[in-house]
Amino acid sequence: MKNIRFDDTVLTANPERVVLRPFTISVEPSSTAQGSMSRAERVCRALLKLSRDECCAELDNVSRDFIGRHLQARAIFLDRFRQIKNVLGRVEDLDKIDEDHAALIGAYFCHEYSFEAAAIMNPSVVPHPDQSGAPEGTTRFIMSVRTVGEGHISTISFRIGLFHNTDGSIDLEPESDFIVAAKPAQSATDGPVTVMRYKACDISGMVIFPTTRAQSNGLEDLRLVHFTDDDGDTTYLGTYTAYSGREIGCELFETEDFDTIYLTPFRGLASTHKGLALFPRKINGRYAAIGRLDHESLYYMETDDKMVWSYGDRIIEPKFPWELVQMGNCGSPIELDEGWLVFTHGVGAMRRYCLGAVLLDKDDPRKVIGRSKTPMLAPEEDSREGYVPNVVYSCGAMKCGDWVFLPYGVADSSIRFASLRVDDILQHLTR
Repeated sequence: MKNIRFDDTVLTANPERVVLRPFTISVEPSSTAQGSMSRAERVCRALLKLSRDECCAELDNVSRDFIGRHLQARAIFLDRFRQIKNVLGRVEDLDKIDEDHAALIGAYFCHEYSFEAAAIMNPSVVPHPDQSGAPEGTTRFIMSVRTVGEGHISTISFRIGLFHNTDGSIDLEPESDFIVAAKPAQSATDGPVTVMRYKACDISGMVIFPTTRAQSNGLEDLRLVHFTDDDGDTTYLGTYTAYSGREIGCELFETEDFDTIYLTPFRGLASTHKGLALFPRKINGRYAAIGRLDHESLYYMETDDKMVWSYGDRIIEPKFPWELVQMGNCGSPIELDEGWLVFTHGVGAMRRYCLGAVLLDKDDPRKVIGRSKTPMLAPEEDSREGYVPNVVYSCGAMKCGDWVFLPYGVADSSIRFASLRVDDILQHLTR
């Protein structure tokens, strides 16, 4: 497709971006020189024997090497100590130690994790909840990205920027100097979980890690949407894939302000498939979504309960060479005067991923008005090499004035930014 504006900004994986994470030391009893106890208990008992001066000297070493690299590190150490104390309930001395000993013990059960050392990919973008101070003619946005670190664990992180509605250019705000993992509000191994952003940490400094067993190997491909309910209230919703290492499940991301975030598994047949994307408002009084129920085609779905997605109507299937292997959506539908614009991905020869679009009827999205006969965006010589070569992919775009802002992943190794005029997109579609 012609007339696409490509921004010079490119995001690549940065191994220097690290976050404090729990470090697991076995709590299973075993035979040691100190008797029958776990490694975790042995470490704690050894640290309890340190004098106050010895403890402070060791804590100074930790502070010199790590405190300057992390926001609220001491608070995180103390919180980690409380978790360990709860696990090692039979170590009575942990109930009466001073704060310095507690912080040092917590530090022994933490480590640095480079959450985007391996890859950065698959962005999604929505308007920022706070547009105050944004210059006239711009839209402040929040962009979610999938970041991948050691062990191929996928996490959700964020960037903030400005989109200029006049020329389609962008300005990304500098990334936060300090990165902090979102804190689970409760301990949970299954089911819904709430995570909270540390107040001293801005949105671009928050990383959401897997919390439940279903998420244990990653949170993948968040598709954000700014949802408006029938009464005019708005919230941010999103769908993502929870991967356990063996099974996948679709879950809901829900927040009003990116301070408190609710992560809840969907129910129904569609919850076992990747790529569900929600419409930004109800259709005929019902929640609506587009997704893939047969691993190759796009389906339109409706439900009265946003947590339950089952059956749907196949509305578009692979047809053209660039999408013959399979199709999927690239984020939530965008409402235009002419209909619902849905960016799609198609897989063709050599497992080459390209981007296209379809236009659906505004009143009945089961009706297809137009679709891409040829790709709008395809891997080129300067955008095909990487972790997974020959892939361009997005999880969500945003309409800004006459433009559509489309961030996209390249080869699962970087993120680039394209801007397309609405009229040019519509002219590209085959009716």
